Amino acid sequence: MADHLRPIDAPFVALGPSGVAIRTRIKQFTPEDEKVLRLVGAHLGSLASKDLKARCRDGLEHSTDTWAARKRDLTSLSSSRWAGAITKASHDQWALARRCQLAHIQNLEAGINTIAHRLSLPVGEKGTKKAPGGYRSRQEWHAKTRRLHVLHDRLEQACADREAGVVHVVRGGKRLARNRHHLTDAQLTETEWRQWWEAERWFLQADGESGKRYGNETIRVSPEGEVSIKLPAPLTDLANARHGRYVLASKVRFWHRGQEWADRVEANRAMAYRIHYDVARGRWYLTASWQIPPSKTTPVQAALADGVIGVDTNADHLAVWRLDVHGNPIGKPRRFFYGLSGTAQHRDAQIRHTLSRLLNWAKTCGVKAIAVEDLDFAAEKTREKHGRRRRFRRLISGMPTGKLRARLTSMADATGIVIIAVDPAYTSKWGAQHWQKPLTSKTRKTTRHDAASIAIGRRAQGHPIRRRTAPPPHDQSDRAGHRTVQARPEALGREGTRPRIPGPRTGCAQPDTASTRVTRTSKTVRDVRSDQVWVQDSLLLTD
Repeated sequence: MADHLRPIDAPFVALGPSGVAIRTRIKQFTPEDEKVLRLVGAHLGSLASKDLKARCRDGLEHSTDTWAARKRDLTSLSSSRWAGAITKASHDQWALARRCQLAHIQNLEAGINTIAHRLSLPVGEKGTKKAPGGYRSRQEWHAKTRRLHVLHDRLEQACADREAGVVHVVRGGKRLARNRHHLTDAQLTETEWRQWWEAERWFLQADGESGKRYGNETIRVSPEGEVSIKLPAPLTDLANARHGRYVLASKVRFWHRGQEWADRVEANRAMAYRIHYDVARGRWYLTASWQIPPSKTTPVQAALADGVIGVDTNADHLAVWRLDVHGNPIGKPRRFFYGLSGTAQHRDAQIRHTLSRLLNWAKTCGVKAIAVEDLDFAAEKTREKHGRRRRFRRLISGMPTGKLRARLTSMADATGIVIIAVDPAYTSKWGAQHWQKPLTSKTRKTTRHDAASIAIGRRAQGHPIRRRTAPPPHDQSDRAGHRTVQARPEALGREGTRPRIPGPRTGCAQPDTASTRVTRTSKTVRDVRSDQVWVQDSLLLTD
């Protein structure tokens, strides 16, 4: 049976964050400040759209010469620093589109292979755990043959675009662009949609440079919170400070990591800023970000010196159980719930709040390691793989696996807790098989998710998930053998208690000794007449 199982990857310590981003709100806006920001954002946004179009037109023919030519054209319409920020953003957007294009091609190939396999089987044939079966009816079979041709056409077009270096990018987002044709379903008016569209296409961001004043010459924030912006060439008449700069009337303050930000600004270290407008709230925000050196990776054995906390990720909660250094569960299982409804900001806040509770509980337990599954549902939520199981596809699509692990790694780095990623193969199945029933009592019901958290923690520690292992090879009762070694994995009851066999387990007595023991004469003889108990005297020893 073990030959059919895929190999299990070894656990590893997840790398810490390589950057920091903090955000604050810009308050006490004056009408002049908002007017200037809107004009600057719209002007630079139009330049960014034209530059992205030029970058996509170059495709695979892009070179340093074409990059320099585009930057020179933008410099005359803005400034050299704004031109550098715009061209860099265009390159990043094009590279992201190429990665998404490759993922789309792989998704199409997986769907084509699945449909072709199922079409080759007879109608109604049942599938197995490893491979799907045939389609249920001739009608579904016919519909899938038509879809197979559609996917082939899409794959051919996508491969042709990739070979030619053609990508499809929408500044502002494809979803928002499609909402323009479905305003009723999006519950938006044309005016509201236009506000969203323009705000998403503004460009108000700039990377920093070490050695320059306060770490950024384009968008500068002083340690006292004064925000100033380098105006583009056509808008220099709006400047209210020297050298064509505009200073906002309001000052900002970063509450989270504020001291760390102030230390970098005073040392003139590189600092990137982004100003954006939230249309739904009608608020302006400033985001500051910078790179940090990756923290030193702690060895797995050192991190597991005080035990580990196993975490099983689910659609609406985290199932958690603490394990000691030997892999035994301690205390009771815990659950940390979160909701994934509402806006993206609300979902992100729910995840951060849940992870904060988890980390605080880990600190109170004195544990320095948290084990999580290295989940990736990118290839598991395809339409062709799960077919009619729409509820399951919606479930795994809603699980924030990537965002949760990234958030947990970033937040745990500040608390000194190490995140250990383990292979998720068979954790739920084997956890329920070996741990769910033994840990269930009249007062506590152990769920499948709780048992999976134990399996995850034990795998991080290097222990097998099963509860019993072979004893030392020279055990007095079993010598070099043991029932868990002798029994095959498919043998029923191999994890149960040893059956009671009458008689001693040595060769000095017959197997029926237990049945005849009650008929043997006792060494202690009772005198029936006097009811006095006497014991035979010991023999006299003489020289």
